[in-house]
This record gives sequence, structure tokens and C-alpha cells, in this order.
Amino acid sequence: MTGNQQFDTPFSLFPLSSEDKAFLSHAYTRILPQFTSLASIQIENEKKILDIFRDARLASAHFQWNTGYGYDDVGREKVEEIYAKLFRAEAALVRPTIASGTHALALTLRGLLLPGEEVVSITGTPYDTLLKVLGISGEEPGNLREFGIEFRELPLSEQGEIQISKLSNFISQSTKVVMIQRSTGYAVRPAIRIDEMERAIFAIKEIRSDLIVMVDNCYGEFVETKEPVEVGADLAVGSLIKNPGGGLALSGGYIAGTETLINRIANFLTAPGVGKECGLTFGQSRSILQGLFFAPQVVNNALKSALLFASVFEELGYETYPSTTTNRSDIVQTILLKNQRNIEVFCETIQKISPVDSFVRPIPWEMPGYTDPVIMAAGTFVQGASIELSADAPIREPFAVYVQGGLIFTQALYAVSEMISYFRQSE
Repeated sequence: MTGNQQFDTPFSLFPLSSEDKAFLSHAYTRILPQFTSLASIQIENEKKILDIFRDARLASAHFQWNTGYGYDDVGREKVEEIYAKLFRAEAALVRPTIASGTHALALTLRGLLLPGEEVVSITGTPYDTLLKVLGISGEEPGNLREFGIEFRELPLSEQGEIQISKLSNFISQSTKVVMIQRSTGYAVRPAIRIDEMERAIFAIKEIRSDLIVMVDNCYGEFVETKEPVEVGADLAVGSLIKNPGGGLALSGGYIAGTETLINRIANFLTAPGVGKECGLTFGQSRSILQGLFFAPQVVNNALKSALLFASVFEELGYETYPSTTTNRSDIVQTILLKNQRNIEVFCETIQKISPVDSFVRPIPWEMPGYTDPVIMAAGTFVQGASIELSADAPIREPFAVYVQGGLIFTQALYAVSEMISYFRQSE
């Protein structure tokens, strides 16, 4: 193809057999109508962010940084002001020194809970890396159970929904924090949508108004046009190297919510009496805010990529969660690949079609914080940045692979074109 020559579908660009090209073109064409609604969400979120930047009077001076304790760091303060406005929260804690989403969640729980109190999950078993934090797997020093803090979970219904009718009997007098995990983690279910979350939070506050509702918002930011604090959550917690970092944030996490709770958590981050007023940001304010500026567009590309993977593998006869017809609330696409070899081929292909470390072959390994060997494909500019196209899978039944991210949609097109021959032959 040269010059101004046109192509019917993007797959005309890739060296495929006519049968594979027709198969992929059909899978692509059937999801095109959904791209329009995704674009509308993107534009609404982009306008919201742009208006907040303008309202906050963001200036180039806010990209400067200081040293040592970081006192009077105007960049750090402006980042946290913007995040608070964005999440419709009273305050926010946004720091590059928060190592991951799990770190942000652990920090939040440790900041809120005292011995004898209880945290409960109403979305079933939390993500694997949080199990050791809670003390329900392993014997890691410093886990919450070691401090006399208990944990219980309420499973989701068979339809993958919060069992709102059971909340009044489930929540006890010892319960202080109610945790909602928006994304799927390593479960096989759709993400929790904002409207469902709102109904659950209303029911929780009816039971006891003093209960703290904390939402693990990882992978969910800007997938819809509202965020958890807007529908009644006390806290929303997430990672900057997922959706809100837009592929530019080098590290970090955020916690947004009520000022009293944020100040309490900040005291645990630094020290009582120091709180938010201290902590160097190492010059990351520019990349954090520029990444946030790009985030809705990047999330849109990730959602289009997820839809493409879902459509292709549905056509191949595999189970997908969510399906192409299900409303989405996170960027994660789950595919049940039936056996370990299929998982390995899938992850190897994602790694191969990556801008970084494309020559590396991922293998399952005992990854810290996980209960089973995990294979991860992550040829990313930022290590572990799952807003970039990546895939991972615990090596256990039902052999589900979790693919997410995509700074550019073309990478997903390229990846499915590389793996289609193997998976069509293995049907």
C-alpha cells in the first residue's frame, strides 16, 4: 500500500491470509457503533479536566520543585487541588512516593483503622496483592490482622452484582470501613458500574451514616463520566500508572475524599503533626498533570482495544468478561483461554508487539504479593503501567487472561493480527 491508497479496514495494513483478514475485519466492524458512545464520554471528561485546570489557574510556575522536606511545594499543592476538584472531593493526597495502587489502599486502611475495628468488602475477595495486606493469606509482618483489625467479605451475586439486600445483616457494630473494588481483579466478572455503586452506598449510609465507604478505583477512572465520590463514597483510591496518569506519570498514587479522612491518612504517610505539608515530589508535577490532561483520550484507546479483544475472542468461541454487549466500568478485558499454553501464547504476542522489550519472552513466575505463579506481558515505557497495553494471568483455572491498556489503538490491531492464526487453528 503506497501513496494515497485507501484501505477498507485497518487489517489491510497487516500481512494476513485472506481468511484471517476477513475474520478480523468482521470482528472489528461489529464493534464500530460503540466507538461513538466512547468518544462522547471521552469528550465530556476532557472538557471537565480542561475546565478544572483553568479554574485552578494552573501556571508554568507550578512545574518547579524544591528539595529536602518539600515545604511550600506549590506544584504538589496544585496537583492535589486539581485532583480534589476533579473527583468532587474536599481534599486529595497525590504523591509519586506512593509505590502502587496496593500501596495506596494499604496506606488508606492503615490510616483509618484501629485495633478491634473491622473492614469489610462487599464485592467479594479483593485483588490478590491486597490479601497479604489484610492478613488473610501469608504471614507478612505488619498486616492488618497482626494489629487486631479483622476482615470479612460479602460475595457478589451469581450475576456479579453487589447483594444490597444482605448488607444490613452483614455489617456489624465493629465495621468501620466498607470497601468496594470497582474493577474485577483476578475475578471473572464485570466491573462495578457507578450507578450500582451509588445504590449500594446509599444503602450503606442508611444502615449507619458513620461508616466509611472506600472505593478501590483502579482501572475505572474516566471510563464513565462520574467518579465514586460524586455518588457518595467517602474515599476513592487509585494508581497514577493506570488510567489517570495517561501514560506519562512515572509513579504514584492518589487518595481523594473528605478532608478529615485525608488528613488522617496523610499523618500515617508522614507523621502526626506533619501530614500533607511535607514530602518531596521530585519534579513530577508536570508529568502527573500532563498525563491527567491526556488521560480521557488514552482511556478511550484502552476501551477500544478491550472491545477489539472481546470481539475477536467471542468470534473464536471463548468466554469474555465483559462481553462486547455489556456496559463497561473499567478498562480490563478478561478472556477465558482454557489452558496454560493459550495464556502463554497470548502474553508472548502482547510482549512481542510492544514498543519496549519486544524481544523478551514472558514466563510464569512467583511474583511478590501473588498467591499463584503469574505471567505478565508488559513492554511498557513505565514499569508496570497497565494503562499501556499489557496482559497478565495467574496460572490457575479457569485460565483467564486479563488484558488492559493501550496508549494507541493500533497496537491492539497489530497484536490480534499476530495471534489470530494460532487461535483460529487451536479452536
